[in-house]
Amino acid sequence: MTSLPVTRRSCLCSCEKESKTEDDKALIAMTNFANRYNKVAGTTYCSDVSIAAVVIKGLAEHKVTLGAPLCPCRHYDDKQAEAEQGYWNCPCVPMRERKECHCMLFLTEENAFAGDETSVTPEEVVKMIEGI
Repeated sequence: MTSLPVTRRSCLCSCEKESKTEDDKALIAMTNFANRYNKVAGTTYCSDVSIAAVVIKGLAEHKVTLGAPLCPCRHYDDKQAEAEQGYWNCPCVPMRERKECHCMLFLTEENAFAGDETSVTPEEVVKMIEGI
């Protein structure tokens, strides 16, 4: 899942989309989703943005393997059943209802770990998760 170029910002035109793997596309989609959700919900990433990168990677992997962005920070006896049920699909019900993100992906300003960043690029995510 680390095949995105990290030395330059990728053009996401249709010609390059065809050369990206399913994992790359999911990572881009989940990064863009998380950035948009931060803006809409008025939340930020953790002050250690690498935490967000790891969570985004997990969401992207679940999007590919399960067909839904199931929260990667919880244990499930049956991941597929949980993904189909939807309660823990990002943004999960606790986040939507109470702005409580177990993963620390979306943090409110009251949270001691909240940072200033509301956006990260897919390339930055790839760089932060290299070797994981």
